[in-house]
Order: sequence, then structure tokens, then C-alpha cells
Amino acid sequence: MQWHICVIGAGKIGQMIAALLKQAPNYQVTVADHDLAALATARDMGVATQQIDATDIAGLTRSLQGFHAVISAAPFFLTPTIAAAAKAAGAHYFDLTEDVAATQAVRELAKGSATAFMPQCGLAPGFVGIAGAALAAEFDTLQSLHMRVGALPLFPTNALKYNLTWSTDGLINEYCNPCDAIVDGQLVKTQPLEDYEILGHDGVEYECFNTSGGLGTLPETLLGRAEDVSYRSIRYPGHCDVLKLLLHDLGLQKRRDLLKEIFEAALPRTDQDVVLVFCTAKGTKDGVLREQSYINKSLSAKINGQIWSAIQITTAAGVLGVVDLMRQGKIPSKGFVRQEQVKLSDFLNTEFGQLYRAGEKSQTHQAA
Repeated sequence: MQWHICVIGAGKIGQMIAALLKQAPNYQVTVADHDLAALATARDMGVATQQIDATDIAGLTRSLQGFHAVISAAPFFLTPTIAAAAKAAGAHYFDLTEDVAATQAVRELAKGSATAFMPQCGLAPGFVGIAGAALAAEFDTLQSLHMRVGALPLFPTNALKYNLTWSTDGLINEYCNPCDAIVDGQLVKTQPLEDYEILGHDGVEYECFNTSGGLGTLPETLLGRAEDVSYRSIRYPGHCDVLKLLLHDLGLQKRRDLLKEIFEAALPRTDQDVVLVFCTAKGTKDGVLREQSYINKSLSAKINGQIWSAIQITTAAGVLGVVDLMRQGKIPSKGFVRQEQVKLSDFLNTEFGQLYRAGEKSQTHQAA
């Protein structure tokens, strides 16, 4: 049976989701947005469209009748309304949000629901939680799990060494909001831009630091099992110092509206990007202390004759992989569903999860 999916949000990620669903034999797709210009782009792709007002829960509920699932690719502040409308319409709900408060609203809606609610399904949170849970499961006892993800320009040219590749609001949230972590066995909030480290991969040096939202529910799941769990964003060296100047010295952490205006005026967007996932776990296996890493490096690619950025591909594949597993009955179809309930092997074997396979690497060694 084909599933009919409504994608709410006709931006760059919504378009990528729609493009992948359009070519998939098990799906029909409709893109919904309030912006007629954005919908025109979707129609040019040969996708069905619908104009909606995502702030009108009654009207949105009527619009969502008959869909098997709703995927929100809309801004995080619309999440509670869209999720509530999906529930009222009897559709499964998925989103890409990194916002902790929005996710909590979805969890409340999921209580006692006859349909599934699975937020945080993109790259990070999303795929990184699936990969991290699989890595953690390799160990008999787990000391630490460190998750690092970056969506970066291949050819950085400015002082930030960064281009906009996804939601500016989401990016600013990552830099300003408290970060969930496990430290010394306790669930804590850490400060963004702290716990700085340097790492290298394929001859390139990167920096990493705390950012908010990337772990999803993984700290809750691993509480009592792991001593330390963290999430850090990967950037080119020098990025963190400029951010501290902007946010702390110039006080823009209190003027997020102004910071967004500056970023969108000064930082161009690019499709020439790279997405790097670098996860490392340490613990004991068969009585031996070991360390294992999962590394995935994805680049922009041509799909159906069109170039799509790496962040578009990995984010869309993240949500569509779990949608496909739900269609197949391989993950729960009621209530709140966590990323770590998904088996990495099942995810990678879906037609959408296979988009990650080209960049997949792993490494295991015995710790000193």
C-alpha cells in the first residue's frame, strides 16, 4: 500500500524530501506551505501542492485528513500546532526540530495517541542518535560516547569559515541554548561553545564545541549506563572565537533577531558543502577496554538531474529512513518514538538510508 505523505514547509529541506518521495514507489507526496512562491517551486518539480496556514489548527487539521503521515519541515515555533493538527487528523507525525521545548510539546501530544510521534528526525538530532545508539550497543560497559557533527562549506572564504546551509533560527538556537549531556553519570546542562577540542580527518583539521539539541533523547536513554555523553558541532578552526566575540562580547546572544539579520545578510548560502559525522565510544568488550568510532562523510550530489547539498540530502534521508521503517512496521506506530529505537542496519537498508552508505566508515581499536 502506498503511503500519502504531507510535507509541511516548501523550503530547501522540504523540497529535498518531496523530490525523494516523488521517485519512491511506495509514496505519494503533497507539499503544503503558506508561501505561494515556494509552492510554485514544488509544482515545477511535478509535486502536488496545497496552500495552508500552519498557525490555524482547525484549518490545518482539515487539510491533513487522509494523509498517512505528516513531516514538518517548518520552523520550530510551528511544531506544537502542526503536531496537534496531525494528531487530530489521525496521521503519524515526524519533524526535524532541534528545539528542546518544541520536542517536549510533541511528547505531551504523544501520550495515549493512536498514532506515532517521532520528532528530531533529521541529521542531528536524528541520524546521529541512531548511529550513536548502535555504537553504544557494541560495548558490555560504556564509559563515554561523544557525538560530533558538522555541516560545512567545502571552500570556506570568510572569517567564520562558514556558509549558511540550513535554518538560521536553528543555527542560532544551537549556539545560544543550554546543551544536554551526561557528565560523571549525571544528566546535566552544559554551556554552548564550551568543551572545545581539535580533531582531524582526511588531512583536514577541525574544531568542536558544545551546541544545543543535537543529542535528542539519547542522554535520557543512556543515563545509568554511560559515564559521559556529549554532542559538539564541528567547524573549521577560528569559528568558535568569532562566535564568542559576537555572542558574548557584543551581546548578540540577547539580540537573536539582530544576529539572524547579520548572518543572513553577510553569510551566503552554498550547495558545495560537506556533512561530517564523527562519533566515538569507549568502554569494555569481552573484558578489554576498547574505543570504536563511526565516521560518515557526505557530499553534495546529483539526484534525478539536480544538484542537492549534503545537508539537504542527509537531513531528508534522516527523516525518510524512519518514515519508511514505520511503513514497514519495523518501529512502533503509536506514541512517542525515539531515534535510538531504530536499528542502524535497518535504517541503512531503506532506500533513503542508503544515501548515507557512500560516506560510511568505522574504526575500532583497543584502548591503551
